[in-house]
Amino acid sequence: MTDATTKAPVVTIDGPSGSGKGTIAKLLADRLGYALLDSGALYRLTALAALDAGVDLADEERLAEIAANLDIRFAIANGEVAAVLAGKDVSRDIRMERVSMAASKVAAVPAVRAALLQRQRDFRGLPGLVADGRDMGTTVFPDAPVKVFLTASAEERARRRFDQLQGRGVSVSLRDLLEDIRARDDRDMNRAASPLAPAEDAVVLDSTDIDIDGVLQKVLELVQKRIN
Repeated sequence: MTDATTKAPVVTIDGPSGSGKGTIAKLLADRLGYALLDSGALYRLTALAALDAGVDLADEERLAEIAANLDIRFAIANGEVAAVLAGKDVSRDIRMERVSMAASKVAAVPAVRAALLQRQRDFRGLPGLVADGRDMGTTVFPDAPVKVFLTASAEERARRRFDQLQGRGVSVSLRDLLEDIRARDDRDMNRAASPLAPAEDAVVLDSTDIDIDGVLQKVLELVQKRIN
């Protein structure tokens, strides 16, 4: 890794599922002209590859092997970031609820996190990087000059997911979504490897009662203060 790369500024956006961090990260990267790392996609891709291969999600050795050998790349298509696995665009597949739940379990495996750590750090480069995930500010980029922890109430996050799925024509139960989110939060916050928590120097933003534009403005102000 070159000196210029290690000095490239990084903005980390961490937080629980449904907090809006993915949307904010994409908007911020576009506004700043920075590269974007959707770290959750790496775990979703690992989960999808494991599910497609019929691997037991309790088999940590096989999961780590899959993570270490993923044939993946990210491409820009129609203004969106496309995730390509083994030559196939699986952007929609990795957003399916079964993959989301599997990804949360896969992400709790220390060996998987270790296998993906350097791959995530390799995204860093000039002019800068916006990294979206759950441990970007605590583990992957602890020296990032701007760290944001974006959160919202579980009820609000479940409602957002419900509206999103309903908009796609998917029939779901709001109660089930709320239970899933609470279960995922519990797994993420209590896992042994890089548990979900704000970095000590992160700015915590609660988006429960703030719209996307309001959150983006707050993050942009933070970037302007901390990155010259």
